[in-house]
Parts: sequence; C-alpha cells; structure tokens
Amino acid sequence: MAKEKDSGIYFKVSGHDRQLIEQKMELAHIRNMSAYIRKMCIDGYTVNLEIPELDACAKYLRSASNNLNQIARRVNSGGGYYPDEIDEIKTALEESRKLFGNILEQLSKL
Repeated sequence: MAKEKDSGIYFKVSGHDRQLIEQKMELAHIRNMSAYIRKMCIDGYTVNLEIPELDACAKYLRSASNNLNQIARRVNSGGGYYPDEIDEIKTALEESRKLFGNILEQLSKL
C-alpha cells in the first residue's frame, strides 16, 4: 500500500535545468517527474535494469496463465482437458523458471 504524501517541497528551475532533468528522466526511462526528483533527492541515483530475459519470462508466464484459465473454464463448465495442454503449461513454467534463475544470477553480480 502506498504511503500518503501530505507534505510538499516546491522549487523553481530555469528552462535549461528543466530540460536537463527531463533528459535524465528519459535516459532512466522514468516518466513521473515527482518520483524521479524524490528518488534522486533521497538516494542520489536511479537504477535502470534492462534484462531481456525478464520480458521473455513474462511472456512464458502470460502464456501459461492463459492456458490454465482456458482449461479451468472448460473443466468448470463440465468439459475435460487435454494432456498436451498440460504439457504446454509445464514447458512454459519450466522456461520461466530457467529465465528467473538467469535473472537472479545477473542480479547477484550487481
């Protein structure tokens, strides 16, 4: 649950300074200026993790959950399931497990 923000800090910047802030936000792939400025003031840096395996892992998880939902609907409406559908889900989950292992290995090196 997000903490409620009840206090503000306001300051003015020149047009050039604002442009520099927006450029740095773009480089960090951050669109919310308040969040960016808050993060920079508190921590002094942002971390942008570009891990291509994360996108692939999300794809496998979406596929597995979609297949599982379809099977659940069919079974709940009195139908059955096909063993090859279960094999597809197992394969997708195994691939995502491997990718998560690679991601965790990369993160442990930071």
